[in-house]
Amino acid sequence: MKLGLHYWNFSNPAEPTAIGPTLRETVTIAEQAGVDSFTVMDHYFQMDQMAPAEEPMLEGYTTLGYVAGLTQKMTLGLLVTGVMYRHPGLLAKIVTTLDVLSGGRARLGIGASWYEREQRGLGVPVVPMAERFERLEETLQIALQMWSGQGGEFNGKHYQLAEIINSPAAISTPHPMIMIGGGGEKKTLRLVAKYADACNLFGTSADDLAHKLDVLREHCRAEGRDYDSIVKTALVTRPALVDPDAWLADVEAFKALGITEVMTMPDRNPVEFANGLAEKILPRVASI
Repeated sequence: MKLGLHYWNFSNPAEPTAIGPTLRETVTIAEQAGVDSFTVMDHYFQMDQMAPAEEPMLEGYTTLGYVAGLTQKMTLGLLVTGVMYRHPGLLAKIVTTLDVLSGGRARLGIGASWYEREQRGLGVPVVPMAERFERLEETLQIALQMWSGQGGEFNGKHYQLAEIINSPAAISTPHPMIMIGGGGEKKTLRLVAKYADACNLFGTSADDLAHKLDVLREHCRAEGRDYDSIVKTALVTRPALVDPDAWLADVEAFKALGITEVMTMPDRNPVEFANGLAEKILPRVASI
């Protein structure tokens, strides 16, 4: 079982001069301890159902570029990129840049985006949900075309690219992993079956995960896709350090369903959390 650290909060400590050093110390401890992946959110305001929107929030890909220079092994990505926040051609270029500069450690985590407060607040276009999913599918098609090296044009309903050049090419082969986040049964999981290398689901319970994976299996059958070729990951919602035994029991149950990577979120100072993972969680995760 692989373990990822999902760094969702920049408020502990919140002083701007402390955010960078805290992040640096956290990722250093995490990588040395054996954490496999590092992700941040793609938000510009903090999620207001979690904490006040005015709390510190860094732009995701800039943050990952900083982390890439501090690390050597961890896979880096957003959990997950909001499809409305960057033009697809530029997004593929951004992920390619991260992949080249990190030595092939980038992955494209992507979803339909949902947080309208930050979108309206900063002038990001807000479109109906059906259109967001249309744009998500075109974005996936554009990324795959850019990473294929075939060049040419793209003429979709929402996006038109006249000259697809992506140089230098990504280091990851055949391209950076595409991970679609979310458990929407009609659209999101269908897009996973059609385009993605990996899915990311909320690990609220084994029963819920089992149901979502059954839905994914049906979409794979409809798309003619090998279900086993898709990497299954889950963000475990239970705090890892409050009750490590219960958290690890969840991970054991998720593993039995075919989940091969779990992500956990700090619930305290991230340096303290990373040290706790190193001492109490990682040695046991390695045996699962």
